Amino acid sequence: MGRRLASRSAALCGGVAAAVVWAVAADAGTGPATIRITNVQTKLTTVDVGARGRSPGDLEIVAQSLYNTRVTPAPIGHADVLCTLLTRTKRSCTATYALPKGNIVTSGVIDSRLIYEVAITGGTELYDNARGSLVVTTTGLRPRRQVLVFRLSG
Repeated sequence: MGRRLASRSAALCGGVAAAVVWAVAADAGTGPATIRITNVQTKLTTVDVGARGRSPGDLEIVAQSLYNTRVTPAPIGHADVLCTLLTRTKRSCTATYALPKGNIVTSGVIDSRLIYEVAITGGTELYDNARGSLVVTTTGLRPRRQVLVFRLSG
C-alpha cells in the first residue's frame, strides 16, 4: 500500500510540475518569431491643431492594408497609425496591426516615416503580451508602400 501511495504521489507531483511549466510558458505570450509583411497606405488624414502648417501637436492618422503576397494577393489585415508631431519632423506614433490571428500594438518616436524602428508593446490573441521591435522600410511613395519586419521576443 505504501509503494502504491508513493508512486501515485510521485505521478501527481510530476503532473503538477508539468502544469506549472506550461502555465509559465503560457504567460510568456508570443515566443521568438519574425513576421515579414508589406503594407499599402490607403488613407492619410492630417489634423492641424496649432500654428498654420506643420507644427507640434498636429496629428497624422494613417490607414494601411497589410499583405503577405507569398501567401495571397488579397489583404491579410489592416493597420491604424496615430502620430502626434513633436517637432516639424519628429513624431510620437502608436499603431495597431490587425492580423488574422490577433493584433500587434507598437509605439515609439520616429524622425522620418521612410525608415524607422519602434517597440512592440503588446497584442491580443496569438500576440497576447507580445514584446520586441518593428522595423519599417519604405519602398514606394505614391501610394506609400512599406516592408514591415516584426521581431517578436516574447
